[in-house]
Amino acid sequence: MSFSAEIPLAEASGGVAVTPETGTSAQGAAFDVGAADLRKARKIAVFGGTFDPVHLGHVHLAGLAQQALGLDELRFVPCRISPHKAGQAPAGGDDRMEMLRRATADLAWGVVDDCELRSEEPSFSYATAEAMRDRFPGARLFWMMGGDQWDALPQWRYPQRLAACVEFIVFGRGDVPQPRAGYVMHALAGNHPAAACAIREAIAQGRSAHPWLAPAVAEWIVSRRLYQAG
Repeated sequence: MSFSAEIPLAEASGGVAVTPETGTSAQGAAFDVGAADLRKARKIAVFGGTFDPVHLGHVHLAGLAQQALGLDELRFVPCRISPHKAGQAPAGGDDRMEMLRRATADLAWGVVDDCELRSEEPSFSYATAEAMRDRFPGARLFWMMGGDQWDALPQWRYPQRLAACVEFIVFGRGDVPQPRAGYVMHALAGNHPAAACAIREAIAQGRSAHPWLAPAVAEWIVSRRLYQAG
């Protein structure tokens, strides 16, 4: 199941309206995206997260998005410091990058991108999206997230600047994600039981493998002694 929705933003809200054909930048300046150019534009999705560790659920949802939207490229972007997980210290960036490379080795459309790890600032989505827009001019950009993140999006930093750059791919868990004025949203049905916190807990308790991990990722975790107690 999937559908796309965009509702023009009321002027009184002071926000930014964006549609696939024509849009408004975060500063209010119109940008030209003709329908023909839109059809020809390269489709690039950003899948951000801690990926601590990357698991089969991440790969499963990425595959659903790639098929549903016909994505040319899906970029897995591990964050350096998540503003939504303050106080939590993830595995090192090099380890998370290597686990992502191993997990996506067979995905022709999968790319592992270290742009946020190279930044000294917390990984704010609007800044990453604006950087992607500059890196890939003319591309049609998408942003993957779960339904809980979609609900919390108005509380993110500068969400309208993010919406000015991307279309949202939202995975609902049971309930269908509701459209939001001024945002282009593609709702997809998809879920997976994998949870990174459960994987870390299992490894800390002595398990050397986990059914939610790709074997190559599990091998790296063991070789690097990641998530082990003590």
